[in-house]
Amino acid sequence: MNFSPAAMDALEDAGRLFRKAKRILILTGAGVSTPSGIPDFRSEGSGLWSRDEPLEVASLNTFRTAPEKFFEWFRPLADQIFNAQPNAAHLALAELEQRDARVAIATQNIDALHQKAGSTNVFELHGSIRTLSCTQCFRRYESPSFLQAYIESGAIPLCPNCNGILKPDVILFGEQLPQAAWNAAQRETRQADLMLVAGSSLEVLPVAGLPMQALDRGVHLVIVNNTPTYINARADVVIMDDVATVLPEIIKRALYG
Repeated sequence: MNFSPAAMDALEDAGRLFRKAKRILILTGAGVSTPSGIPDFRSEGSGLWSRDEPLEVASLNTFRTAPEKFFEWFRPLADQIFNAQPNAAHLALAELEQRDARVAIATQNIDALHQKAGSTNVFELHGSIRTLSCTQCFRRYESPSFLQAYIESGAIPLCPNCNGILKPDVILFGEQLPQAAWNAAQRETRQADLMLVAGSSLEVLPVAGLPMQALDRGVHLVIVNNTPTYINARADVVIMDDVATVLPEIIKRALYG
């Protein structure tokens, strides 16, 4: 892989910070999953919100009042997620965790690709497509068998127990973040001495505030993203490039010097 001299210096600096760190928190966004074929939400022209109004299709209110509208919008995305495979970025982060137990991942992604890649210490801040919950009796189900049928036919998934509508356990507009995952991310932010932001534009609160909380504690910050973030000027290392290319190079230097 050909990197400019400046990019090579940044990779070396990032690897050095990783080797020195005692506890690492990795915050990942949609850019980590786009190389796996899952569209992000905000990229101009290709992002989901360039085609759809989020509050009209992906809000809790829409789900409650017109669930068929949500499920019609969600079907192609569910298909892409259901068939996606981890890319080099996911695999590199999983290798880092497997070799270093001091690593945690807080992700804004709902696709479970970190877990598919082998990561285990993952906090899903915007929920996950791995399970669905009944809106009537609140039973929870593993999603694969329900999602496969829904993707193929478009039929809204229904609870086998009470016939209520099953909602994917992803966070819609108007919903609170999962409390356990959010508490864990805040705890890791307080305990880490290095944070890596990968593939996130840091535009969605409250998650976007975590790097600022870390910086206020003197934590080192590495950012890898295609576009600028509000906090680039305060980061130790910024690499504006494809995460699937850059993260394996950083992790290689972190693990092997």
